[in-house]
Amino acid sequence: MSEAQNISPEEASLLDQNEIDKLLALTKDEDSPNLLRADGRRGSKDDLGRVEVYDFRNPAFLTEIELRRLRILHEEFIRYLSARLSLMLRMDCVMKMSRLQTQTFEKFSEGLPSPTHLCLFKVDPLVGVGVLDINPRLAITFVDRLLGGKGHAVQSERYLTEIEVALLEDVLKVILEEWCSQWRDEQELHPSIIGHENNGRFLQTSPRDAVMLVLSVECSFGDCSEPIEIGLPYYMIEPLVKALHSRRQKESKPAAQPQPALWKPIYEHVKVPVQAEWNLPKIQLREITALRVGDVIELPIDAIDRTTILLNGCAKFEGTVGLEGDRVAVKITRKLAPEKLVVPALDSHE
Repeated sequence: MSEAQNISPEEASLLDQNEIDKLLALTKDEDSPNLLRADGRRGSKDDLGRVEVYDFRNPAFLTEIELRRLRILHEEFIRYLSARLSLMLRMDCVMKMSRLQTQTFEKFSEGLPSPTHLCLFKVDPLVGVGVLDINPRLAITFVDRLLGGKGHAVQSERYLTEIEVALLEDVLKVILEEWCSQWRDEQELHPSIIGHENNGRFLQTSPRDAVMLVLSVECSFGDCSEPIEIGLPYYMIEPLVKALHSRRQKESKPAAQPQPALWKPIYEHVKVPVQAEWNLPKIQLREITALRVGDVIELPIDAIDRTTILLNGCAKFEGTVGLEGDRVAVKITRKLAPEKLVVPALDSHE
């Protein structure tokens, strides 16, 4: 009988050390699966560095820093817009940001209420079509105020008539112009309304998988409180976001420190004429010719402390006159500001 036939069933169920090591290696591989890079190279998570989870269903093209900067910019936009609409309608218009997020165009269009009023607009020179969604009850309240009413909200929800749409365009233009003015530091923008819709399910302004930046604002006007949404394709605002990001980076960089002047050996043999002068009061020529040996000229008390030192004829320092041994010396006390070059104006007749 062979050795394999002499092994009992209990001994056969036991694992030797080699089999245990193989099982541990498999468990380790499951904890650190092989990852595939964009260049086709495979490796473990530790070899490839930082790995982040990416949601292909809800892609986010904006970083946290860019989204925070956009939030600050749109909060300022809402504040200015609220004040401008209050002046235009002569009635308090309170606005507050509800959310600012990115989502696909498909989700954005499916989330639009019905009935609603949609304004389609373009912004020159940007590429793409934006969508401004305003609740019909709020739109009718704006129109009522423009016609001289008290701004009371209607109870029923209905679609807007052509006359109401024409009157509402004045309010919509103010909203779009104020949004564009917030980007004036990056680029000059010019908005234009290209159409109106009342159902978001049939919109085809962007691909269904296009990423949208959606701004939701809660607007309270009179006794009406309804939302306003602005949907912007990411490819439309991408140049603005990049310009904003680069400008913020330049502003955050510390100012370059001026480099001190380097001394060169060739300067050691350059001779510069040095001269010390006093700024004395003017006297007449007749008084100078009348001077004789032993006469005394009265000088200001602080003239010695205000001695001007000239280098090659240009005033550079101010100092105090004193004695150093048996010689007269000047001690520098401060550096004078450089004199501005004054160019005389030319006569227009010449």
